[in-house]
Amino acid sequence: MFDYKLLSALAAVIEQGGFERGAQLLGLSQSAISQRIKLLEARVGQPVLVRAAPPAPTEIGKRLLNHVQQVRLLERDLQHQVPALDDGGQPERLRVALNADSLATWWAAAVGAFCAQERVLLELVVEDQEVGLKRMRAGEVAACLCASERPVAGARSELLGAMRYRALASPDFMARHFPQGVEVARLARTPAVVFGPDDFLQHRYLVSLGIDGAFLHHLCPSSEGFLRMTEAGVGWGLVPELQAQAQLASGQLVEILADKPIDVPLYWHHWRNGGQLLGQLTDHLRRSASSWLVPWSGLPASASSANK
Repeated sequence: MFDYKLLSALAAVIEQGGFERGAQLLGLSQSAISQRIKLLEARVGQPVLVRAAPPAPTEIGKRLLNHVQQVRLLERDLQHQVPALDDGGQPERLRVALNADSLATWWAAAVGAFCAQERVLLELVVEDQEVGLKRMRAGEVAACLCASERPVAGARSELLGAMRYRALASPDFMARHFPQGVEVARLARTPAVVFGPDDFLQHRYLVSLGIDGAFLHHLCPSSEGFLRMTEAGVGWGLVPELQAQAQLASGQLVEILADKPIDVPLYWHHWRNGGQLLGQLTDHLRRSASSWLVPWSGLPASASSANK
């Protein structure tokens, strides 16, 4: 049987970013919460924390945190059903993995009112669309927003829509590299901006244009930085249409190939036994996401031959 006092100590240390603040949250001394962590590690037979600043969970620590979060969600449901059990404690915390472009564009507007109404604290784990689901499979998060449809064991997936990207560059970049107009074959030899080594969107876009293989690119693991580098003419990039509306309207960015976007589906993955709160958030996202996302047809908007 789990000793939930020990698991609560682990959650407090991680969520508060240290032993001292975690102890204050639980009304314990720093020595007492440290002893609880040591006892938990003795019982599981391995470390649950990396003693750093701030402390970080080990792999087994992440799984234990995931379990604590599920228990809290179920306890929250019970408290609503039996008000006498409601102790007026801290707002609920949900750990969610999502891609940086959603966070930079529509996510906050979609969930802001819900978090305020339901007293939810979000702990966001930012990953590329292709990587986020691995977090859920590893038991690190309660939900995940990613491009993969197939849910992990014990979870469901809901299609919310698709994020539309457009291949953009600055006017100076276009004048420098394509003074006579865009030659598709030259795109592979023209510097692009790629979010990171796990981001294959540019690869797929080029394949849809008949270009396969390696291409010149910068790596920029920041959604904001990605847009700034594109604006500065460092490279061309696939930018969310939502993120570049002002730049397109002002002429600060232009589309490399007219009306050839590429769409990326976004699926919301969540635990089957995540309690009412997770179900309510899922219903909320299902209703509101269409305000920002485009319908997903199952094929990229630019060409049916794209490798998606």
